[in-house]
Amino acid sequence: MRSVIFFDIDGTLITEDSRRIIPESTRRAISEARKNGCLTFINTGRTEFNVNRTVRDLGFDGLICGCGTYIEYNGEVLLYNKLSQEHCRMVAEINRECGVTPVYEHKDGYFFDDDAPKNADLEDFLVSFIEEGIPIDRRVTDPEFVFDKFVIWTNPDADMELFRRKIGQYYDIIDRGNGFFENVPLGFSKATAIDLILKKLGISPENAYAIGDSTNDLPMLRAVPNSIAMGGADVIYPYVSYVTTPILEDGIYNALEHFHLV
Repeated sequence: MRSVIFFDIDGTLITEDSRRIIPESTRRAISEARKNGCLTFINTGRTEFNVNRTVRDLGFDGLICGCGTYIEYNGEVLLYNKLSQEHCRMVAEINRECGVTPVYEHKDGYFFDDDAPKNADLEDFLVSFIEEGIPIDRRVTDPEFVFDKFVIWTNPDADMELFRRKIGQYYDIIDRGNGFFENVPLGFSKATAIDLILKKLGISPENAYAIGDSTNDLPMLRAVPNSIAMGGADVIYPYVSYVTTPILEDGIYNALEHFHLV
């Protein structure tokens, strides 16, 4: 029976600091696992356009993006959850009413709201996007505005009770810590995507592995019996079956070696 491995990106395959390092041992681990017959999938909160060539070139059979809102296998799109523009504009109005700072994520790019409060976290995001060559010129007021999911930061005057009440009707609100929240349409997650892939490929959950480092990985980690936390990701340790070493201490390779996948 073939095995399948699901990898988060940030903090798992790539360091989350400005260096954006992919350890050589990670490249070797993925290559060896595939040679041993394992299928490999990205399973990320990033939308599809933001999975860059450096990551793709590590070697993957498929992509799960936007926390399960987009699924691709061998170049074929198996699922894409399209939200209506009417709905997206309604959400933008709610976010303005609540006084939060959003970034709207579409599979083709990001959208920003000039009428929303600015803060230092958003400015840091914009600087990182510019450094990575990601366009930051699209706005909520653009005729083509639409998104797949979105993130927000809270602010001192934000009404988070109102945000939870109104947005929670349509989205799973994931607390990423430090006033940062990821919002995914209800019914979609990294776990629902895994379920679809396992059924599509006829692979038993016992032969599925997931590796992550943060709270938005919890649905993915809970979806498989072989769940792996990167070293240093203490917050998710209670929810996994194995804790590997940190990313720069051959964490991916050591995890796959532990499970005899390399």
